[in-house]
Amino acid sequence: MTAAKSGTPGATPGAAALDAQAQKVARHIAQRQHIARNLAADPGMPPTRGQRAADAVAKFGGSWTFVGLFGLTMAVWVAANALLLATRGSTFDPYPYILLNLFLSMLAAIQAPIILMSQNRQAERDRVSAAHDYEVNLKAELEIMLLHDKVDELREKQWAELLALQREQLDLLAGLIQQNRPAS
Repeated sequence: MTAAKSGTPGATPGAAALDAQAQKVARHIAQRQHIARNLAADPGMPPTRGQRAADAVAKFGGSWTFVGLFGLTMAVWVAANALLLATRGSTFDPYPYILLNLFLSMLAAIQAPIILMSQNRQAERDRVSAAHDYEVNLKAELEIMLLHDKVDELREKQWAELLALQREQLDLLAGLIQQNRPAS
């Protein structure tokens, strides 16, 4: 990092001025180690049984299978009540289906917090992934800056060599011109 980029004129920040992620990236660069890793294969702490259950409920509750089964259950409920009304004259849950509404309300009351728990876990995984992406991007940026510095150094060295070669050629050319001048 240059003095202009650090915000402090004339000084470059030391390792203590860097945050933990930047220090980690600097160590990986200095030790020439990879920083990228597969976060899906390295989840950190394994999920608890409750977390796995919350993920499964959220996955099933947010699927077309659930929507289809839910719609089918309601249709069977209404059809069973209509059939009982037609054959017996009474139903187990008369219109407006108060028992069905009770079951639906209980399902929603149980399902909503479970889905929120799963979403919180997904948000945490996303935060870890974003932090890792930042580290990888920071390392790539620093590596690119180092490569630019090396290319600039090589270019400066080549320019110096070309100028020295050109001076030699000019000196040789001046010597040839002196030799070919008629003596007066």
